Parts: sequence; structure tokens; C-alpha cells
Amino acid sequence: MKEPVNDRLLAYLEENVAGFSGPASMEKFAGGQSNPSYKLQAASGTYVLRRQPPGKLLKSAHAVDREFRVQRALENSRVPVAKVLQLCESTEILGSMFYIMEFCDGRIFWNAALPEISSNTERAAIYDEMNRVLSELHQVDLVAAGLTDYGRPGNYFARQYTRWSGQYRASETRPIPAMEELMHWLNENLPADDGRVALVHGDYRLDNMVFHPEKPEIIAVLDWELSTLGHPLADLAYQCMQWRMPHKNFPLPGLRGLDRKQLGIPAEADYVASYCKRTNQDRIENWIFYLAFSYFRLAAIIQGVAKRAVEGNASNERAAILGRSVEPLAQLALEVIKE
Repeated sequence: MKEPVNDRLLAYLEENVAGFSGPASMEKFAGGQSNPSYKLQAASGTYVLRRQPPGKLLKSAHAVDREFRVQRALENSRVPVAKVLQLCESTEILGSMFYIMEFCDGRIFWNAALPEISSNTERAAIYDEMNRVLSELHQVDLVAAGLTDYGRPGNYFARQYTRWSGQYRASETRPIPAMEELMHWLNENLPADDGRVALVHGDYRLDNMVFHPEKPEIIAVLDWELSTLGHPLADLAYQCMQWRMPHKNFPLPGLRGLDRKQLGIPAEADYVASYCKRTNQDRIENWIFYLAFSYFRLAAIIQGVAKRAVEGNASNERAAILGRSVEPLAQLALEVIKE
């Protein structure tokens, strides 16, 4: 539902965004469970406004200022991003921090099976494009991009386990035995730091990408809230979860149960092999840990969304429904561990 932009915000935008002029209206995008995003239509063109949600926030969550910084750093890289235009760190304009970026008019796919695509050749090309962009992301020159201080030093998975187990505890609404078992296993099986550091997206999945309206080409990778310096294989494993998630009767439908070959979608092993070839790797150690950790982290993120729904602060009405997937995600992780 479109709403007119209030006078305070309009005055701010006209003063701080080059070429911006009103009148203007905003309409919330349907997707997104964390930082709400709005299509901002003005006399001068179409933009996107992305803000922190209202209410009390978990420590280090909803860092739209980090999103702004990393997208600006990647503007001239081989990783496609929307051009960011203005960051407002003051809460006086909207009640929370926000930024403005260009609107990228293209296609967003929500179903990993790509049912809206009729050609197997195009489905294969879309998956290959995701693979290519991920490999480019992990080969970004951190010095040239000015991002050498974008994350903390030390064992990435140890830091991430501490962060997400803490956030899970802070947002826990009921005991979940599968999560307890999973967290214990992860803590006992943390791999040693192998020294690998890259820019990682943190939420690299199909629906966080805008594809060209007609070609299997990514024009913008979205939602950089969880980006940091970390282990590149965390991103790869996170994306590969979709191969193992059930296609039916699951809040986050994946590819399990489908004839992927018939659809033109590569097998998980082939997708991983393509990534390794592009990044000059022979093989991957600790793959089971990376996959299990990815399920755990996603479950912890969704638990936080569910807690905000209970408190009335979630940015999407599906938040409470998504909360039901925390236990199934933990069970999928345990299934991977016991393979």
C-alpha cells in the first residue's frame, strides 16, 4: 500500500540525495524479514529506502550502515550491487537509521526450482551465474576495496558460533532439543583456523539477487546486513542448504525431492566443483561442519525474527510462521552430521 512521504523525510531527501525531487510515495516490499525495505517513487525517479526495524534490537543486528559501506566499496568491482546514494545515521527523520539506493528493475526468484523459467538452459545459466558471482565476491581485493577492517581477526567459525549462539539464547522462546544437540556438536567440532579470509555476504541465496529482466545475469546482489570478513566456504555451504531442504511442506522450500537433472539444475557436487574450479581449489575440508553450521545460523536468525514477531516488531507478517522452521532446520543439520 502506497503512502505519501512525510514532509520531514521529503525535505531530507531533497537536501541530501543528488537530483531528488518530490512529491514522493513509499510502498513496502513484500519480502524481507529483518530490515524493512520500501520502493520510493518520486518525481525524480524510483529509489529504494532500507531502514532498521522499530523497537529494541539485538546487539550488532540490523546494521544498515555496514550494508551501505560494503555496497559503496563494491561499486566498481566485479560483484554487481545497487548504487547507494545516502546514509542517514540519525534517528530523527524516520525513528531509525536508513539509507537510500538506486532501484534495480529486474527479476527476483523466490523458488529454488525456478518454476517461472521454461528453459532448462536458462535455469542452468541462472545457477552458473550465482556460482560465478559468488566466486568473484570471494576474490575481491580487500585492500583495494578499503575493507581490511570490515571484520574481526581470528577463527571465523568460532566467532560466528559465539555470536549466533548468544543471539539464539537472547531470542529463545521455548526449549528445542534438536537445537541443543546441534549447538553441542558444533562447539565440540569447531575446525581449526586455516587462515582463509574473504569478504562474505552472509545470506547468499537466490531471492537476494536481482536478475536482468531478460537475461540470466545478476544485476544486483541485495541484503548485505550479515556481510563481514570471514571464511568463504561459509557462503558456499549456506547456499548449498537449498539442495537439501525439502521442496514440499517446508517453510523454506528447497530442491530435495525434485528431479534436478530434469530441470537443468546442477547437483550439489557439481555446483561445488564449479566454485572450486573458479577459485582454484582442489578439494574442501570440513564440508559437513560448514553445512551443519549454516543450518544452525539460519535457525538462529529465524528465531530472532520469531521473537520480534512475538514482541510486535517483525518487518513481515510471515515472521511468526517462519519461526516454526527453527526445529526442522536443526533436524536437517543433525541429519547431515549423521550421514
